[in-house]
Amino acid sequence: MITSPPVLINNYLSDKLIEAFPNMYSANKPPLFLPTTPSNINAIDNSNADQVFAVYDRMFRLRRSPFPHCKKEQLLYYFYKLNEDPEELFEVIQVVYDIMDRGDESAQDLNRWVQDNTDQSTKLLTFGSGRYQKQFKPVFFYETKIFQLEESRDIEAFGSTSSFVASKMIINYDYHVQDYGNVVRYQNI
Repeated sequence: MITSPPVLINNYLSDKLIEAFPNMYSANKPPLFLPTTPSNINAIDNSNADQVFAVYDRMFRLRRSPFPHCKKEQLLYYFYKLNEDPEELFEVIQVVYDIMDRGDESAQDLNRWVQDNTDQSTKLLTFGSGRYQKQFKPVFFYETKIFQLEESRDIEAFGSTSSFVASKMIINYDYHVQDYGNVVRYQNI
């Protein structure tokens, strides 16, 4: 089992986007959050081409205090949408902004979601299915903030006639690993 706040945040955002956009997403067709890898966006399953999807990368931040238990990280997201309906991209970006840019209030909502999704017998969160099923340690979030880079831009996929609209955003978050369900607030943040 590992600690992976990006997995928790991605699954939390997935649930919130399904609630906000029932015509675009569902439990059977959730939002795609893909890790940054050398990949071809055009190779994404055509059944998901009509929805906004995200490519993300985890970035560790410099720890400025000697207290090693409070972690500070960022998630860099590129949200993409085929040019057919760029308004959906802007709506998804606004919902993500509204959910994640309320400081400690966003963190409290995220912590409630983590607690609700933690198996009380194992004190772990489980995501995926079959051979892709993984367990993760819960974390306690202190604060989240959002920064947007390049409000929107067109991206031409090389070797293709497909055109995507994209938006780049960073979610900044502070957290510590929970002691298997015992939430302890560290004082030196």
